[in-house]
Amino acid sequence: MAKANMTPERNIMPTQEPSVRAHNFDEVALGYSEETAIDEAMRCLNCKNKPCVDGCPVKIRIPDFIEEIKKGEFEKAYEIISASSSLPAVCGRVCPQEKQCESKCVRGIKGESVGIGRLERFVADWHNTFSVDVPSSLSSNGHKVAVVGSGPSGLTCAGDLAKKGYEVTVFEALHVAGGVLVYGIPEFRLPKTIVAKEVDTLKKLGVKIETNVVIGKTLTVDEIFDMGFEAIFIGSGAGLPNFMGIPGESLKGVYSANEFLTRSNLMKAYRDDSTTPIMKGGNVAVVGGGNVAMDAARTALRLGAEKVYIIYRRSMEELPARLEEVEHAIEEGIEFSLLCAPLEILGYNNPDDPRDPQNGFVKGMRLIKMELGEPDERGRRRPVEIEGSEYEIEVDTVIMSIGTSPNPLIKSTTDGLEVNSRGGIIVNEDGLTSRSSVYAGGDAVTGAATVISAMGAGKTAAEAIDKYLSK
Repeated sequence: MAKANMTPERNIMPTQEPSVRAHNFDEVALGYSEETAIDEAMRCLNCKNKPCVDGCPVKIRIPDFIEEIKKGEFEKAYEIISASSSLPAVCGRVCPQEKQCESKCVRGIKGESVGIGRLERFVADWHNTFSVDVPSSLSSNGHKVAVVGSGPSGLTCAGDLAKKGYEVTVFEALHVAGGVLVYGIPEFRLPKTIVAKEVDTLKKLGVKIETNVVIGKTLTVDEIFDMGFEAIFIGSGAGLPNFMGIPGESLKGVYSANEFLTRSNLMKAYRDDSTTPIMKGGNVAVVGGGNVAMDAARTALRLGAEKVYIIYRRSMEELPARLEEVEHAIEEGIEFSLLCAPLEILGYNNPDDPRDPQNGFVKGMRLIKMELGEPDERGRRRPVEIEGSEYEIEVDTVIMSIGTSPNPLIKSTTDGLEVNSRGGIIVNEDGLTSRSSVYAGGDAVTGAATVISAMGAGKTAAEAIDKYLSK
């Protein structure tokens, strides 16, 4: 085998040109070629202590799969990844590897870390393109488990249990499986064909998926147990949007990022033939600085916005979004208005507009400048208003992206299920809730977090359920 590649910089990920991609919903990152993937894999030193594995919430055997890439054994690399992850093509695209596995990479000490996420994506895409092997379901072990929600935590829990012979049924509220992977993450970051492929793989393992089932309405947790299920995993996500409580939030043209992205991603508002109502064009302000805010801003741009602002009350250094997403947004022309916060959304009435004019329409936003003060309880410097610094900007649409909370529906219809002050389901280290045989994980427990952390919670719960039911 060739010597290790000691180049300090990782191989560049090819992308669409910013001036082109800002006007389409095709995937921005184009992926590594076989030659590039092998070259990048050669940068891995296959460290004895494997620190990168410690940084992975689902404990993928990272150096092992990279060793197979070095040899051109891409399918073997996929087998290693898929033993730990049910969603490798998804994780390779949307997981914050730079804060997890790649942050532990030894090559990052004197240069850039190995592009672990990019290699995972390459392997998954190679498998999906060239593999003809069809996974088959295992013989049933006689136990039935229900999973609520088909997002990353639910799909991971379902996949891990199916591989152990459990009869698993996933109940999904929407008409398409995938949860936040289909309604929350834009097509240009995660093509929905990729999600569908991952879901199809789980179905071939024997996982049943029932859509249009709202737990707490269509079925209750008690009714699921009455159907013969012996354990339930709740991975229903955090789909209840938060608002600021400032004047003007009821104006037409104000969206939560959750609604805005769902209309675009799931209801295909970006298509020319779409009948989904959504504000297009004009100036758009997105309030927030996380990955969802970047997704909403870049989506608004692709829907025809003339100017898009990111309104964030701290500086660029505190911005919580992935660096890659921020860089892509800047390249595409998103304007970052930092160290400022909204005070009021300004509106106007137009009695000649055929739409209901009662609440008025957005015409602008009143902001106040901020400065960073002392650190808060999480160590981030607290933003403080600068007295007398108010100013206004003209916008036609405002998108609030300041977080989400778990929907209270399941709690309100399930006796004995304890939640915390934020509405998150309380669980122990194994994901067990306060109710016997009911487990939970992902955003339903933690509030909005990352795809890979939700997957880790689903994996932990699957292990606990298996231990519980196989006694």
